[in-house]
Amino acid sequence: MKLGIALGRLHPDDFLDVTVAGDRLGYESVWLPEHLILPSEMSGSPHPGEGHPPIPPDTPVFDAFVYLAFLAGRTRSIRLGTGVYNIGLRHPFVTARAVQSLDVVSGGRAELGVGASWLWEEWKAAGLDFATRGQRVDEAIVVCKRLWTEREIAHRGRFFEFDTVRFEPKPIQKPWPPISIGGESERALDRAARVGDGWIGMSHDLDTASVQIARLRARLEAHGRAFDDFGVTVTADVRRSDDLAQWRALGVTRLVVAPWKRSCEAVDGLVRLADTLGLVPPDPP
Repeated sequence: MKLGIALGRLHPDDFLDVTVAGDRLGYESVWLPEHLILPSEMSGSPHPGEGHPPIPPDTPVFDAFVYLAFLAGRTRSIRLGTGVYNIGLRHPFVTARAVQSLDVVSGGRAELGVGASWLWEEWKAAGLDFATRGQRVDEAIVVCKRLWTEREIAHRGRFFEFDTVRFEPKPIQKPWPPISIGGESERALDRAARVGDGWIGMSHDLDTASVQIARLRARLEAHGRAFDDFGVTVTADVRRSDDLAQWRALGVTRLVVAPWKRSCEAVDGLVRLADTLGLVPPDPP
């Protein structure tokens, strides 16, 4: 079982210390959320059934790839993921270049988590149509994959159009850094099954995760894909080693954890959990 760290549950002042500690202790990855902008007036929520935004508009936000590249320079083996990146708000040239750059400078440690977004006011502020976000995400992913793998590409789509271009260097990871599609809706799960290398869910317990994973299995089967070749990431509370076996039995391949109540307690919490679960630190350089 891979164990990731939820950077979004921390004060930004603690991102570096927690990531360095996770790298030293044997955690597999860190995951950084992001927004392009936070409007002063917000509505909605990424959590099904909830109508209130989970974050205030003055929440500190950073460019995810800039910050992850900074963390890459201070670590050796921990993977660096976006959880999740609002890919539809950017031209795919911007996304492809950011992901490629992170993958190269980190030595092949980039993880791309993307979502269709829930914050319609953010789309309005960017001058884009929130109702088309799913189609924009789909087209952006297609373009990015082509940029990462083909010598030359031209594109004529609904949202993006350009003549022949070249894109170098290619990412280190082949064919591209793993793409995990976020979201809990039927459309999000179907997108993950169609074009993702994995799915990244929100906070779950075993019961709620089992429902989503059953839906995901059905969508993968409908698209002729094998569940065993697919990554499943969820955020969960893990307290003992027996928990891992139960999650593994559901088909979960990565758990993202936040074993602390306050940011100042995060490193100690990671140490305790690593000891409880018997994490193996990476080999010394």
